[in-house]
Amino acid sequence: MNIEEKIRIHPNMLAMNIVDAAKKVLRDTYERRIYKDIGFVISVGEIEIASPGIIVPGDPNIYYNIKFNALVFNASVNEVFESEIKEIVEFGAFANIGPLDGLLHVSQISGEKFFYDKKNKNLSSRGKKTIKKGDTALLKISTISIKSSTNDTKIGLTMRAGGLGKSEWFEEEDKKKVKKLGNT
Repeated sequence: MNIEEKIRIHPNMLAMNIVDAAKKVLRDTYERRIYKDIGFVISVGEIEIASPGIIVPGDPNIYYNIKFNALVFNASVNEVFESEIKEIVEFGAFANIGPLDGLLHVSQISGEKFFYDKKNKNLSSRGKKTIKKGDTALLKISTISIKSSTNDTKIGLTMRAGGLGKSEWFEEEDKKKVKKLGNT
């Protein structure tokens, strides 16, 4: 993403190259933060000083207009991800969605009811489907609540829609279909 911003450079940074000083200010301001109109800023890339420095009487800082590139992550509702399950908890599972984690609630895993297996630390159904830490599955974002920090941002996930879930589940369903066709 290309962004234009006015930044201020503190006098103690004037010993640095101006581009390096500007990059440090931008990294401290943007990286690892979430902005509703930008998304999750992963890193600040190339920068361009777009104006000469402006000095305001009584203010020790120097102000510059900066143009810069940023690597950002933006997720949207109904977007599908192949994701790794990072943690299993009693009420569901947490999975990576890019640089963030989302919650796959037990009610959103499948049409079948899933239960937490404390002994094996997994989620399983009576139909013998299981989800455990390290599994990979196709997940869809069902809800997003973007806040200013990653800890406060909430992403709800689902696997209830057709075509979502673990690949092993599809292979088992395909085998059942083939077996049924062979019996008819």
